[in-house]
Amino acid sequence: MIDLSIVIISWNTRELLEQCLASIYTHPPSIPFETIVVDNGSRDGSAQAVRQNFPQARLIQNAENVGFARANNQAIEVCQGGLVLLLNPDTRVLPGALDAMIRFMDEHAQAGAIGSRVLNPDGTLQLSCYPAPTLSRELWRLLHLNRLRPYGAYDMAGWDVQHSREVDAVLGASLMVRRSVLDQVGALDPHYFFTGEEIDLCHRIRSAGWSIHWVPQAEIIHYGGQSSRQVAEQAFLHLYQGKVLYFRKRHGWLTAQLYKLVVAAATLPRLLLSPLAWLEPLDRRRQHLSLAGNYWRLLMRLPGF
Repeated sequence: MIDLSIVIISWNTRELLEQCLASIYTHPPSIPFETIVVDNGSRDGSAQAVRQNFPQARLIQNAENVGFARANNQAIEVCQGGLVLLLNPDTRVLPGALDAMIRFMDEHAQAGAIGSRVLNPDGTLQLSCYPAPTLSRELWRLLHLNRLRPYGAYDMAGWDVQHSREVDAVLGASLMVRRSVLDQVGALDPHYFFTGEEIDLCHRIRSAGWSIHWVPQAEIIHYGGQSSRQVAEQAFLHLYQGKVLYFRKRHGWLTAQLYKLVVAAATLPRLLLSPLAWLEPLDRRRQHLSLAGNYWRLLMRLPGF
């Protein structure tokens, strides 16, 4: 009998995937569990490495990259556990983290989903919880006004790490959900290719009357963006495409159009100031010009999202 299903979606992250799996099997949870790896058409030998080094894991191998949400759903369909942990391949589970999450779910019957405390490789805190997106919050974030007052994001740096906290949404890199909740509200929306699917899922979970919590007693290391860096331009576009889809689904067509205007209004000043990058040192110049190129492509593609 399986109580926990751990789902990992991999795309050309072989070394990190092996490290992630090793962290699970070195410090396994105290309940019966299964690990399901969905390989999204990797070309770096990820699938072969799983077969060879982790034969206890179930492997689903796709011929191409079908997207994060769709691949997760492939695994969710065959999960046997009452708890399902969606875990990124570029994570390392620290000792006791899995049991801390399981214990929290056992003790809080109304919790539909939880997220762990996420750390950068250097041990610093990584933002892993989000307030529900609104137009005002998105504008605040795009204008970098969170530095003045946290509104578009949570001020997680000041949170007590000894106590859990109820939140609107948690990062999909380490997201535990009750299988009964997934059966009730549905799995990830496959219309999201790469980002936004966890925000959408958390919205549906909360709308169904369940709560979502950040559980700091469970810690993972997240190396962050390892798959997206391989296709940085596409990932940047997918980020905003996913947000347009979220606003359209949750708040209607008009709100989605207003969000596009918000993005355009925040993008134009960046593009107008981008020539100043030529006055910067070479490394920063390249970084800012590359970002300006992404914003230009976003502005061109935005009407069609």
